[in-house]
Amino acid sequence: MRELSLNILDIVTNSIEAEATRVIIAIEERQSQNLLRIRIKDNGRGMDEEFVSKALDPFMTTRTTRSVGMGLSLFRQSAEQSGGDLDIQSQPGVGSLVTATFELDNINRPPLGNMAESLVNLIVGSIDVHFCYLHKTDFGHLCFDSYWLFARMAESESDIYDQVAPAKRLLREKLKEIKSKSF
Repeated sequence: MRELSLNILDIVTNSIEAEATRVIIAIEERQSQNLLRIRIKDNGRGMDEEFVSKALDPFMTTRTTRSVGMGLSLFRQSAEQSGGDLDIQSQPGVGSLVTATFELDNINRPPLGNMAESLVNLIVGSIDVHFCYLHKTDFGHLCFDSYWLFARMAESESDIYDQVAPAKRLLREKLKEIKSKSF
């Protein structure tokens, strides 16, 4: 995939299909350590060890809409080509944690992409799921909770679609602030 945000979108979609009610997306960009770490944690059905090993096979999927499951295998490939790795920890009935690491300055690392767009689209598309987004850099951090968006809707008596553009704008501005000194 051209942008890591698309990989994240795909993995979170898997979490939602695994009946997750809470998804945490944590991104850490540390120039001082030449590290980009992406963690996606959910409380979905989880997987046993055998299924975890199969999950990285591009020709295995549980989806009925297509016969291949490229998301995790492509994410792992991007990480490995960028001097990093991908790890999956999962337990049936508990949930899963996917961790991908990348060398931040590696020429093969795909760009992170538009996380504001991806996150707000996930929230709008899955209003039953509680999302928490954490983003840390050497110069600051951002914490965005989907409950904030729903509280804002209740206060203004608007629907979620009225809040999409302001939420995306706010996220883009805050992400720019915590990255402004680092790049």
